[in-house]
Amino acid sequence: MDFVSKKIQDYCENLSTPEDEVLNELNRETYLNVLTPRMLSGHLQGNILSLLSKMIRPKHILEIGTYTGYSAICMARGLQAGGKLTTIDVNEELQDICNKYFAKAGVEEHIEQVIGEASEEIPKIEGPFDLVFMDADKVNYPLYFDQVIDKISIGGFILADNVLWSGKVLENTDDKQTQALIEFNLKVLKSDRVENVVLPVRDGINVIRKVK
Repeated sequence: MDFVSKKIQDYCENLSTPEDEVLNELNRETYLNVLTPRMLSGHLQGNILSLLSKMIRPKHILEIGTYTGYSAICMARGLQAGGKLTTIDVNEELQDICNKYFAKAGVEEHIEQVIGEASEEIPKIEGPFDLVFMDADKVNYPLYFDQVIDKISIGGFILADNVLWSGKVLENTDDKQTQALIEFNLKVLKSDRVENVVLPVRDGINVIRKVK
């Protein structure tokens, strides 16, 4: 994930709106108590998610992969009045952390948590979605794209995280996650229903807008 030098990364973070107290506390607790804390969106990416959500002003957000709730809090802050964020995760053990920080951030009334396999839960969730954030198991990214594309409003967005996969997408590898991300990125590029740009931020974000 070190596509940008630490000095530049620190410079960008220092010149970006700081984490508020709640996000900072959630960041610390995740790194202290939860396995694979690098899965957390964190300060810089969290700001990106927050600002994009505030620009889009979504009525309904779908998040695929909740983890400890950092990204959900960031995106929920851009919801329209009365809007809702539905977030799916297979790990119910993290639900208590999520609930605690959703309440501290004052967004708990706008967030619905769904526990289960995303591929099974997405068909059950009614759209339309104005914003979808993919940050779950990478092998299913192509499937998730197919499952959500018809449920997204025209002009709505998909943000897909980890699409550079620590640079492994450039390697000749049989790793299933890497191959799925390569397939996903090409699928997006070839689709005539979307326009997109891949941003080399953190571990790569594919920003996708539905056009038809």
